[in-house]
Amino acid sequence: MTSNELLMEGVELMFVGLGAVFLFLILLVGCTNLMSWLVSRFFPEQAPVAAAPVRKAPASEPAVDPEMLAVITAAIRQHRSRRAA
Repeated sequence: MTSNELLMEGVELMFVGLGAVFLFLILLVGCTNLMSWLVSRFFPEQAPVAAAPVRKAPASEPAVDPEMLAVITAAIRQHRSRRAA
């Protein structure tokens, strides 16, 4: 066999392999779609039942300690003054 014949045989083998893989993937997609259709047709999903909403008692917010509020305000003021400088 010459190198040209070997090359042509390799290309032919490549196309046969690619065709086989393509055919397998087409069959796989078709079977998957068929199974999905069959399952949805014979076993439909039932509508979910909405549970009654549970109402929580409104939580009273804890009062902020005035001293803590003053500390936080001073820290923010100090941070902003350092950033601006």
